[in-house]
Amino acid sequence: MMDCYIDPSRANFEAFKALPRDEPIHMLNLLRYREQAEYPDGHDHAGKGWSGQRAYQEYGKTSGPIFRRVGGTIVWRGAFQCMVTGPDEMRWDDGFVAQYPNSAAFFEMIKDPEYQLAVVNRTAALVDSRLVRFKPGEGGNGFG
Repeated sequence: MMDCYIDPSRANFEAFKALPRDEPIHMLNLLRYREQAEYPDGHDHAGKGWSGQRAYQEYGKTSGPIFRRVGGTIVWRGAFQCMVTGPDEMRWDDGFVAQYPNSAAFFEMIKDPEYQLAVVNRTAALVDSRLVRFKPGEGGNGFG
């Protein structure tokens, strides 16, 4: 069975925080949704019968204004089709690359009290995810 990840480990988050904070960053997001969203008992959305994808849409709706306020944009979005190189059992439902003007903007977003309320939708929605930071590079016609 493969390991599943929703939140960063302490060690990975410390490594993220140790990187430069004053340059643009790209964050690759890979998402696998739960069939049925899992909200905590007593939450407003608990018992609504939402799919994981529907709960993630709610996360986007509630966190989007904060994401945009800190200067975030989506530079690429796609829907998974098949694994070409990698474990057969590893699949994703959606993926996207979010761009932030710098990691300070990312920290501002995750510390925002409204964002912290919104993130419950992300947690309810996902059975597995990956969040990978990249330094933006040049596009072009070749590899390497």
